[in-house]
Amino acid sequence: MADKETGGGGGDTGPRETAPTSAYSSPARSLGDTGITPLSPSHILNDADPVSDEQTFLVVVAIDFGTTSSGYAYSFTKEPECIHVMRRWEGGDPGVSNQKTPTTILLTPDRKFHSFGYAARDFYHDLDPNEAKQWLYLEKFKMKLHTTGDLTTDTDLTAANGKKVKALEIFTHALQHFKEQALKELSDQAGSDFENSDVRWVITVPAIWKQPAKQFMREAAYQAGLASPENSEQLIIALEPEAASIYCRKLRLHQMIELSSKAVVNGYSASDTVGAGFTQAKEHVRRNRQSRTFLVENVIGEIWSELEEGDKYVVVDSGGGTVDLTVHQIRLPEGHLKELYKATGGPYGSLGVDYEFEKLLCKIFGDDFIEQFKIKRPAAWVDLMIAFESRKRAAAPDRTNPLNITLPFSFIDYYKKFRGHSVEHALRKSNVDFVKWSSQGMLRMSPDAMNALFKPTIDSIIEHLRDLFQKPEVSTVKFLFLVGGFAEAPLLQQAVQAAFGDKCRIIIPQDVGLTILKGAVLFGLDPAVIKVRRSPLTYGVGVLNRYVEGKHPPEKLLVKDGTRWCTDVFDKFISADQSVALGELVKRSYTPAKPSQLVIVIHIYSSEQDDVSFITDPGVRKCGTLRLDLTGTSGTAVPARREIQTLMQFGDTEIKATAVDVATSKSVKVGIDFLNY
Repeated sequence: MADKETGGGGGDTGPRETAPTSAYSSPARSLGDTGITPLSPSHILNDADPVSDEQTFLVVVAIDFGTTSSGYAYSFTKEPECIHVMRRWEGGDPGVSNQKTPTTILLTPDRKFHSFGYAARDFYHDLDPNEAKQWLYLEKFKMKLHTTGDLTTDTDLTAANGKKVKALEIFTHALQHFKEQALKELSDQAGSDFENSDVRWVITVPAIWKQPAKQFMREAAYQAGLASPENSEQLIIALEPEAASIYCRKLRLHQMIELSSKAVVNGYSASDTVGAGFTQAKEHVRRNRQSRTFLVENVIGEIWSELEEGDKYVVVDSGGGTVDLTVHQIRLPEGHLKELYKATGGPYGSLGVDYEFEKLLCKIFGDDFIEQFKIKRPAAWVDLMIAFESRKRAAAPDRTNPLNITLPFSFIDYYKKFRGHSVEHALRKSNVDFVKWSSQGMLRMSPDAMNALFKPTIDSIIEHLRDLFQKPEVSTVKFLFLVGGFAEAPLLQQAVQAAFGDKCRIIIPQDVGLTILKGAVLFGLDPAVIKVRRSPLTYGVGVLNRYVEGKHPPEKLLVKDGTRWCTDVFDKFISADQSVALGELVKRSYTPAKPSQLVIVIHIYSSEQDDVSFITDPGVRKCGTLRLDLTGTSGTAVPARREIQTLMQFGDTEIKATAVDVATSKSVKVGIDFLNY
């Protein structure tokens, strides 16, 4: 270890090191310990400098990159009260409003980008089945970022034909597509070419995503040319429930439907509201669908005016893939938001209903058949899921007539070849009594059968909310805002109302599927509205401390030049779940354990745990390295105790670290990296 540190660079030229798993291996050797020790007293400066934003943008474009559907909206900074939702997409499904487009992407057999959204789906569907097998079609791929534990820039996705493709490539294609569409629409509107440099981009991600997934999205956006690492302020990564929260503040009573049993809204009592209020709202939305511009009154909405300093509310953002729960508290006078409780949630989006449907098909027709059918007739499988989607949207608590799902002809045909008997025979034999066969070639599902497909997902959401309401800081919540695409489902609305209607007022914005998109635009216009977040992780650096007999484990003892050191100590910058102001700087000072050391390497570590003592503790991962090379500064009078200041600045989803040699003002910067360590 001693030779490592005079030599220069703490092992950073060799292969990437991983933190040893066993506490008894010798990390001092395997990590090329950097040999810095804290200067006492260590000082924290919580002087959150307001993040200066010299750049001015003409327009803010927000992209809601969803699991099942995506869209963009924009607003010119000169008229922030007008939010424009993107142009109608070609294609579209009967019975499904298309202010967003499906998150589906198609690559040609030689892996070039072909199309996105409805265009991708329709083109893929029209291909000859044998030809279709050569093309790469992907849908619902965003969930991979949530479910992959060891996400890197090399993580793969699997297309419908079973071929693998790099996730980063797919996300880059999708963002590039949105960039082109948005710039084209802006140029058409302005009558002259709109440059990317005029745009501030906002991309929304689930709050419950881990740091690597959030960083992955930023990386894809850089590759798609939305912004660059040198100009990172041009892109904001917004958290979905935060965006929804910002939009909900602007709502007037006529723009939302209240589900709770506490009040009459627009002359409807609560029992009518779920049905009648929604019908009325849908009619209103239908009439206004032709206009894609929404006016956001520059006021605090009526609901909001009932909130006082310190009041709390929950935003439940239920989308296609995930459900995010966030608790916010109002800080007056400006109405800034403070995140009170670290976002929780899980993979309980509307996709869960699709999986249940797939399980039902497997039960009736056999796992082996469904698996084969998906591979052999990928386009017909997509067709079947589209048919299910529009029927899924017709499910309602009070529905009495059955729902018919058309089976593609190739399903019926392929099943007969595969099994030697008819689909009808399979249904009779399966004992699934609530799904019948209709002579028109449809599966007839009783309303109870459809509701049963929703039950596991809705139960998970309700249970998660119950846990949340147990927390002392959540017990006095005034409102619950239900937002996101899945919030359109009357079954979910009814379940939330039944479980929590007596605890708080439950409110759904009318255009609930676009809430996040519009809130993200507002966030881009005024990023300072979110003032305080909870840090998702504990951050710190590895240091040497003086060895204390009896306190420090013997295997951590390192004797160097007669001094007894304890190695691998985790010196904490900030704890998981600690409140962090955006732009806040945390400063620590260190000194090299060996004064003559000229290359100082500081490794930055993170952990989901709060109480971390050593960088070798389970769950601690390295996420950054600061390498300060002080060779060539020997002419400067070096003080006996050299001071190295380390600063961490907490931004939106980016954290930047800087090390400064106080004597020479030499400094080095690094962004925290969760994908490449």
